Amino acid sequence: MDNSWLVPLALAFGLVVGAGVVVILIASARRGRRSVEIVSTAVPDGVDQVIEALESAGVVLDPSNNVVKSSPGALAFGLVWNGALVHPELVALVDRVRRTGESVTQELELARGPFGDANMYLFVRVARLGARYILLLAEDRTESYRLDEVRRDFVANISHELKTPIGAVGLLAEALQAASDEPEQVKRFAKRLTKESERLANITQEIIELSRLQAADALTKPDVVEIDQVIVQAIDQNRVAADASSVSIVDGGDKGAEVYGDETLLVVALHNLIANAIQYSPKGSRVGIGVTNADGIVEIAVTDQGIGIPDDDRDRVFERFYRIDPARSRHTGGSGLGLAIVKHVVQNHGGDIRVWSQPGKGSTFTIRLPEASGATTTRRAPATSLKEA
Repeated sequence: MDNSWLVPLALAFGLVVGAGVVVILIASARRGRRSVEIVSTAVPDGVDQVIEALESAGVVLDPSNNVVKSSPGALAFGLVWNGALVHPELVALVDRVRRTGESVTQELELARGPFGDANMYLFVRVARLGARYILLLAEDRTESYRLDEVRRDFVANISHELKTPIGAVGLLAEALQAASDEPEQVKRFAKRLTKESERLANITQEIIELSRLQAADALTKPDVVEIDQVIVQAIDQNRVAADASSVSIVDGGDKGAEVYGDETLLVVALHNLIANAIQYSPKGSRVGIGVTNADGIVEIAVTDQGIGIPDDDRDRVFERFYRIDPARSRHTGGSGLGLAIVKHVVQNHGGDIRVWSQPGKGSTFTIRLPEASGATTTRRAPATSLKEA
């Protein structure tokens, strides 16, 4: 039997098998390279740039919960320290996503830092990033929560503030009716009724004024305003109250300063500052109003020698209805809206207001407004000493 044909067949079979082995080896190598890429510790392409560009907090974590990438916002919020998440609440969310594979969205209240009692409110999203990583995004909603709290306080406070004088008016009206045959009692009740009605009218007017100031078009037709005239009018409006409290008012500083705005609103703002200074000043003391006009900025400072403001209250004095001493304010008829109105007037004129105070040594409220001319050079009138108004 001729077996010569087996040799070429064996050679052909060997070539086929050899090629198959080569193909298998190449495929295996490719699969191995792909598996190497999967287990690579590098962050997926483009993630670094996205995290860097985030204004909010962004964090990428590896399987051991080590932070491999974090945005500047995450560091600013204090979410990351020493390569790890700081808050156990965030770690729990990451572990949950890693365990279930499902994305999580949740709002959390977290401590702002290792010291103090301040908290922050974050809207947190956690999801898988590829096969190994976890992506955590956090949006700061602390300001939104604060505004909601202020709004709730406003509603509660306005209800209380209006209820007191309204209730007093009703009771005094009943007392007047019952004392119709007693002239002295009628006079006494009528005087108190007048005072409560004035207080109610003032609160209502200030609420209307504040609402108008918060409107976007509060200054529809700004004009050049002379600060000297604003000061004269504001002092005149407070002269009777100052005399009644034996408080002297003095003014001085640079003359001729001008700003763009609404003269009536600026008078209201300065009047409120002066009235506040008189209210919290002891008898025989002095309230000063000084003007500085330099480098395109007009500053109006109102200084008193009163009781001062505690450190904890200084940042809240411009909130609506916030009062350091509620009992004193009710006794003097204050509404708690005066400084809030000042703040909005100044902001609507493109300026700001600052406060310096020390308990027992008085306070200084300084309004800063852009000068009408926009000059960047110092323009001062001849030096003048404080004079009594």
